[in-house]
Order: sequence, then C-alpha cells, then structure tokens
Amino acid sequence: MGSATARWLAAWWRVLYFGALVLSLALSPATYSRNNRRAIARQIVLGTMPNLAWFTVLSALISLVLIRIVVVTALSYGLSQYALEMVVRVLVLELVPLIAALFVALRCTMPDGAELVEMRARGDFDALQRQGIDPLCLEFLPRIMAGMFSVVMLVAVSCVTSLVLAYLTIYGFTPWALAGYTHVVGQVFNPGVTMILVLKTLFFSLAVSLIPMSTAFHVDVTE
Repeated sequence: MGSATARWLAAWWRVLYFGALVLSLALSPATYSRNNRRAIARQIVLGTMPNLAWFTVLSALISLVLIRIVVVTALSYGLSQYALEMVVRVLVLELVPLIAALFVALRCTMPDGAELVEMRARGDFDALQRQGIDPLCLEFLPRIMAGMFSVVMLVAVSCVTSLVLAYLTIYGFTPWALAGYTHVVGQVFNPGVTMILVLKTLFFSLAVSLIPMSTAFHVDVTE
C-alpha cells in the first residue's frame, strides 16, 4: 500500500514538474521563434481539423439522444417547464466538456505521446540537441498547445450544436420561441456557471494534454 501510494505521488509530481517546465516555456517570448511558431501552427491544424467534423457529428448524435430522453422524462413527470434547463445543465455543462476531452485524448494527445516515445527511442531528440534545438520547445510544447486548443474548439462547437439541437427538438422550426429560449439559457449561463464551464474546459484540456506528454518526456526507453 505504501509503495503504491509513493508511486502515485511520484507520478503526479512528474506531471507537475513537467507542467512547470512547459509553463515557463509558454511564457517566454524566446520560445516563439519562427520554427517554433510554424511547428505550433502545424500541430494545431493536425490536432483540430481532422477531428472537428467527426466530433461534431458524434456530439450531435449523442445530443439528440440525450435531449430526447430528458424531454420525454420531464414530460412524463409533469416537469415540462424544466426540460430545457435540465437539457442545458446536463448536456452542455456536464457531458460536452468531458466527452470532448476524452475524444481529444484518444484521437490526438495519446497518439502524439506514443509518437514522442518512438522519436526518443530512435534518438531523434539527441540529434536535435546536437543541433542546439530543445526538443521540449520544438516537439512537446506544440503538441500540448494543440491538444489544449483542440479541446477548447471542440467544446465550443459542440456547445453551440447542442443548444441549436435542443431548441429544434423542443420547439421545432419556429422563430417565435427564440425569446423564451434565450431567456432560459441566459438564466442558466450566469457568470458563476459560465466561469465553472470555462475552468472545467481549461482543466480538462490541461489534463489530456499534459499527462501523455509528461509520460513520454519521463519514459525510460532503455528498459
């Protein structure tokens, strides 16, 4: 039990240490040289564009199913006036950030971490260091920023998609309910709830981006 706890604490300490290194690089103007900016832009495009369409379709299908379940359940219990609020709270505030983070982890950051391990095993990082290039700046940081950007982008697109589908499912193709709909959504997204959503998205994006890269950074390829 003691050794398992020690390993768990050591693993999280490595993640925090790696996060501090990445933060110091991200805040340094010297990090954003021309080559690094190009690498960051490339990783953002590679990490976001292939996943955006697939995740939008997936989130739309999940949203339709969950919206229908919530609406039917609310109607059966005579709580139809709370159906929209429950849809927004359950779907947009709770499920969308989690699903987006898991999707990015499976499709982007975990494969990137495995790729970095292979690069380390091939000696690519040693070759970069001999050229005076820091692999943490050129290879790790762009992938971390791409993973975070991808989570934020997918959450934003999915939230908009879910809100549109919720309106269409509950009210249909009519503009006359738009005022009441925006009023309810505005009541749900008060400043406190909006801040919670933003922080949740930020922490999820940090977790799914930092943990795989930290593992790749600290892995011992000689074992």
